[in-house]
Amino acid sequence: MPNKYVLPELPYKYNALEPVISQEIMTLHHDKHHAAYVNGANAALDKLDKARKGEAQIDIKAVLRDYSFHFGGHILHSIFWPNMAPPGKGGGTPGGAIGDKIKADFGGFDKFKQQFGDAAKAVEGSGWALLLYDNTTDQLVLTQIEKQNFMHLAQLPILLGIDVWEHAYYLQYKNDRGAYVDKWWDVVNWSDVDQRFTKAKR
Repeated sequence: MPNKYVLPELPYKYNALEPVISQEIMTLHHDKHHAAYVNGANAALDKLDKARKGEAQIDIKAVLRDYSFHFGGHILHSIFWPNMAPPGKGGGTPGGAIGDKIKADFGGFDKFKQQFGDAAKAVEGSGWALLLYDNTTDQLVLTQIEKQNFMHLAQLPILLGIDVWEHAYYLQYKNDRGAYVDKWWDVVNWSDVDQRFTKAKR
């Protein structure tokens, strides 16, 4: 039996991000959607393990596709939760090393915020916008992920991500993804992003 993935607890209460993200959304998003990705990734690993032992026959392409989807969802959400903090603790302008790097690479925080926000709003269908660090060129880069199969640029650590699947905002913002993205900046945990950047540079 392979080791199991585990659903992480939220680093704050379910209502802590209100009014930006409601308690109802956070509860469903964490307890139902993220939990489903954890369970799906574990189920795929279990099928692969049984196939190796000769205990079951599987459609390897389908199982690996399921694993990629659910594992990607688990990893991305495990970054998404601590990437946010309650209003008053999150939001504002980043300081520290990440603040300096954003200024250097994007020409200022406002330009970064505009481009990252545009990337999030323009994801086709469901997916994510991510800020990554490329240590081979020492630069911050943006990328989009459609759905959540783990397709970010190979081996580049994720510093910041926003989930723009409808389950992340629809109960509160309906089909206005743009309003959700614009308000989300009020809960970005720049301390967490800075720590991820410092670790990525080592």
